[in-house]
Amino acid sequence: MTATERAAIGGLGHSVKRKEDPRFIRGKGTYVDDVKLPGMLYLDILRSPYAHARITKLDTSKALAMPGVVAVITGKDLEAAGLAWMPTLMSDRQMVLPTDRVVYYAQEVAAVIAEDRYTAADAVLAIDVEYEPLEPVVDPFRALEPDAPLVRPDREQKTNHIWNWQAGDKEATDRIFEEAEVVVSQKMYIPRIHVSSIETCGCVASFDKVSGKLTVWLTSQAPHAHRTVFSLVSGIPETKIRVISPDIGGGFGGKVPVYPGYVLAIVVSLQTGRPVKWIEDRSENLQADSFARDYHIHAEIAATRDGTMRALRVHTVADHGAFDAAANPSKFPAGLFSIGTGSYDLEAAHFSVDGVYTNKAPGGVAYRCSFRVTEAVHMIERMVDVLADELDMDPAEIRFKNFIQPDQFPYKSPTGWEYDSGNYPAALQKALDAIGYQELRREQAEKRARGELMGIGISTFTEIVGAGPSHTFDILGVKMFDSAEIRVHPTGSAIVRIGVQTQGQGHETTFAQIVAEELGLPVENIVVEHGDTDTAPYGLGTYASRSTPTAGAATAVAARKIREKARLIAAHLLEVDPDDLEWRDYAFRVKGSPERAKRMSEIAFAAYTNFPQGLEGGLEAVTYYDPPNLTFPFGAYVCVVDIDRGTGQPTVREFLALDDCGTIINPMIVEGQIHGGLTMGLAPALYEEIVYDDNGTMLTGTLMDYLVPTAMETPNWRTEKTVTPSPHHPIGAKGVGESPTVGAPPAIVNAVVDALSHLGVRHIDIPITPWKVYQILEEKGVAE
Repeated sequence: MTATERAAIGGLGHSVKRKEDPRFIRGKGTYVDDVKLPGMLYLDILRSPYAHARITKLDTSKALAMPGVVAVITGKDLEAAGLAWMPTLMSDRQMVLPTDRVVYYAQEVAAVIAEDRYTAADAVLAIDVEYEPLEPVVDPFRALEPDAPLVRPDREQKTNHIWNWQAGDKEATDRIFEEAEVVVSQKMYIPRIHVSSIETCGCVASFDKVSGKLTVWLTSQAPHAHRTVFSLVSGIPETKIRVISPDIGGGFGGKVPVYPGYVLAIVVSLQTGRPVKWIEDRSENLQADSFARDYHIHAEIAATRDGTMRALRVHTVADHGAFDAAANPSKFPAGLFSIGTGSYDLEAAHFSVDGVYTNKAPGGVAYRCSFRVTEAVHMIERMVDVLADELDMDPAEIRFKNFIQPDQFPYKSPTGWEYDSGNYPAALQKALDAIGYQELRREQAEKRARGELMGIGISTFTEIVGAGPSHTFDILGVKMFDSAEIRVHPTGSAIVRIGVQTQGQGHETTFAQIVAEELGLPVENIVVEHGDTDTAPYGLGTYASRSTPTAGAATAVAARKIREKARLIAAHLLEVDPDDLEWRDYAFRVKGSPERAKRMSEIAFAAYTNFPQGLEGGLEAVTYYDPPNLTFPFGAYVCVVDIDRGTGQPTVREFLALDDCGTIINPMIVEGQIHGGLTMGLAPALYEEIVYDDNGTMLTGTLMDYLVPTAMETPNWRTEKTVTPSPHHPIGAKGVGESPTVGAPPAIVNAVVDALSHLGVRHIDIPITPWKVYQILEEKGVAE
């Protein structure tokens, strides 16, 4: 088969242009705010100016008297209907609207429903609310003190402590630390940040009183999961609820939780029988939607004097805000943070995490990482550099010394994870060679002699994605598998329906390529549908880089079911035994006579016109895939920075990202994923942070204050690849969407710290702003 013929199929490894892009580049995508229905009402929300206050007066009369206002809903109204609270994905409960007390800045206080959006916004300002300010608690360590203000008096437990979660062997870890030759420790804070996707959250709820069916167009990364939550809250059977997730302008974990605005729109539509639209504005999105990170970490490494790492001990205080509304699997309140032993072969490790309530917005989403893996990778990659500095070793040398070796896979980590495959030494060596590491070190020495500040940072991370095996992973009790349904039509075109939802990842292209590879049908003749719970098979959604490891696997398995049935039809057409056929070059060929062959397009037509007696007609299959394990992508990143001694400005001069995501489905899409992920890794390293004052007021609630990097701040990314297929995934793929966001921050921070290490600097918390660096330069007496 020629390369041209293979390219026409467009299977694995081909840079097929994205099927989605023609509508996006023409401005023809359909987002939730594009949904316009006859008789539609508009909902707007009044939000709290206080982080903690008692509501002493709530007068809606002026708002209700305004022309065009249909209703104003308060917490008391919802309380009467038993809807003032809703469950979170972590089995906590969250106020939809408060009845007597607000517990974070920008919390929803009341909702206005009007005939148009502008009237609703004006009426929000007409609601008269009086508050009695209460002492807020913003610092999670203060929240744990016995006399701290209580954030959640509604709970039976009268404490701000939510839970303690541990992983690893504490006794074995402590024993190694007692006998260790060298122990290094470091406190670090990974600040609260926000996903800031281009499209904010919103929905259109439409209840048909005749059919009794509720349809919700929703900015959702997990339409089926949201349908299940809506059914649990409302009591409406899932058969009477349809969730449609149209084109989504970025999710990054922020569109997994259920927000009060969703519930309010649904309640109003159920009461009025009219469609209701709620679209939040940019400030609402920044101030009240789920945050990410906010981990206060104390980490220690025990090692020998020759640099052999033996044990890791980590304690973390996790600030969850006013409600535990994180989006983690049920059994992992701290997500997969225990992957923090990283790429290194340790004897023991122990992790302990305390979840804490504070008067801040709730959340704790993954933000383009697999459930707290960014926090874990940042911690271990910083700690390796801290140990290298203590022992005066090269950061690359200490990594080579402690890597898990290729012959150790499958590797069981000290915290219980079974890594599927990897070759960390080869990846790092390739990255170092590509960027010219030794030459850079010589350049650094020369510049230091001249008083110039240049740093080289390394990050050799291991991700953990693909949640997950149903024996371990669930959300609200629903097991985390995923699904695909494929139907091949008589003329050889096919439709694929998947349980995951794209937010820009290119599913309509890559999932079609998987089917093209498995069935030999041209990718242009394969259509992928998703995001409609009335048509798509049940799935748990797209986040944590799980689409390819789960639904991608389901798609491959479903295609192989079709191929096995096609073998029987091909044997019938060729008048041979099925065992005499082999699948080669996208066709069933008679062994020994390869010219006698049937392609899938011919077999598809026969499946409806000339199939063997006793065999069901048609050519379709459904698979619900329960992965046997997670997948473990990895990478080796090298960053070079220069620091301006006059301003403290760190500038990323070079960045080389080597990724290994197993089998690559579409190289062009993978490249795009890596570029986007690297930029979202640059953001927290140098720019992004949600800041509160002592009163709990957010100081970074607009894009004038919250610094999202643009193309102007983004350096030129260089990329490399190695390919180590996952042994348990049907096509060997691992997932790539989140690895760059995970691996980039520590590489950048390690580079900045390396530039200053000869001055005695060992750690700087992110974001590393010019002001932070300049203060250090002044303190060290080297500022210009």
